[in-house]
Order: sequence, then structure tokens, then C-alpha cells
Amino acid sequence: MKADKTKVKRQIAIAKGQLEGITKMIDQDEYCIDISNQLLATIALLKRVNNIIVSAHLSSCVLEAKDSDDVNKKLKEMEGILERMSH
Repeated sequence: MKADKTKVKRQIAIAKGQLEGITKMIDQDEYCIDISNQLLATIALLKRVNNIIVSAHLSSCVLEAKDSDDVNKKLKEMEGILERMSH
């Protein structure tokens, strides 16, 4: 992985904490909308982390492969990721 591992791991730790908090909210029968808001915040955080990873991949792995036979494979992989990110 070419992304800043420290930054990515810190963001993942935050998301993990958010998920633990959501689990507690569920156990405590908290208001559905409050739980949903926390879920949406966690999803947004994970999307941002994914964007960091994908961006680093584009600027390193794909760029490095541009003059090789591997470039088509890397571009197909990116097409798949972008398709899944749009849903």
C-alpha cells in the first residue's frame, strides 16, 4: 500500500471507535435517527479513507505501470473500484 499508513490506520481506529459506540447505542435502545446519523458519519469516514488509498494507488501503482504490460490490468482494476465507489 502506497498511502500514508499512519494516517490511514488513525482514521480506521476512529471508525472502529465509532462502530463500538454505535453498538453501545443499539444495546441502549437509543433513538433510531441518532444511530443512523452515527452510521452515516462512519460510512463517510470510511469513504474518505478509501479515497486516500485509491488516490495513492493512482499516483503510484497505476502511474508506475503506465509503460508496462501491466497497465491494462491496473486500469481494469480501477474501473472496478470506481464502479463500486459510485454505488
